[in-house]
Amino acid sequence: MMKVLIVEDEKVAANRLEKMLSEIDPDIQVLAKTGTITESAKWLLNNQADLIFLDIQLSDGISFSIFDQVSVNTPVILTTAYDQYAIKAFRLNSIAYLLKPIRKKELEDSLQKYKKLKSAFSIDFESLLAGIQGKKPNYKKRFLIQIGDKIKKIETSEIAWFYALEKNVFLKTFQGGSSAVEHTLDALEAVLDPEQFFRINRKYIVHMDAIQSMTAFSRGRVKLKLNPPADDEMETIVSIERASNFKKWLNN
Repeated sequence: MMKVLIVEDEKVAANRLEKMLSEIDPDIQVLAKTGTITESAKWLLNNQADLIFLDIQLSDGISFSIFDQVSVNTPVILTTAYDQYAIKAFRLNSIAYLLKPIRKKELEDSLQKYKKLKSAFSIDFESLLAGIQGKKPNYKKRFLIQIGDKIKKIETSEIAWFYALEKNVFLKTFQGGSSAVEHTLDALEAVLDPEQFFRINRKYIVHMDAIQSMTAFSRGRVKLKLNPPADDEMETIVSIERASNFKKWLNN
């Protein structure tokens, strides 16, 4: 049985969410519905849920303040009326986010994602709050690279693109140098400035200034010519599922 806490200050919305959860899975038990920061913090001090549905804006403030008062490791699904651009900066920090009014299919998908990721999940509430307040999060400024017994630093602004090769990830600088980095591309997506870098496919993350030219490709994809050039330009094609967001990123 999955035990759930709903943090939502609109009673109708909280009841509607509870009803949808019971329709999706009768084994889901809503332990409580809290509507304020104080009430939620008090509940969490004395109780434990498997999953929290968290409305961002409560009547007494931004709900992330709850976690200034109580330490919680419980996975969170955000529920919010904010548009997708407002939450772009922190979409990677929660299991999922649901835009109001919540659709049953999206709720069901988020529960499936939770079941896959229900091992300990760390959430950076400071970054979430920064995204809501329009502050720019602290993105990674440099990388330390070790070559033999030598260590050097490479500023993020010097990096043209990152690429995955077999089980390793490398960076390529604008000067043409290559170095291995101890990050996966998924991890890099979370720490790089999304205004400067974009994950074009499962192998490449590219810097805006590294794009030398673009060509329309089949099925709505975009073929990129990078500077410095990639070893295989057929690998620098923006994937179908990322093409739409890529165009928005360029036009932002």
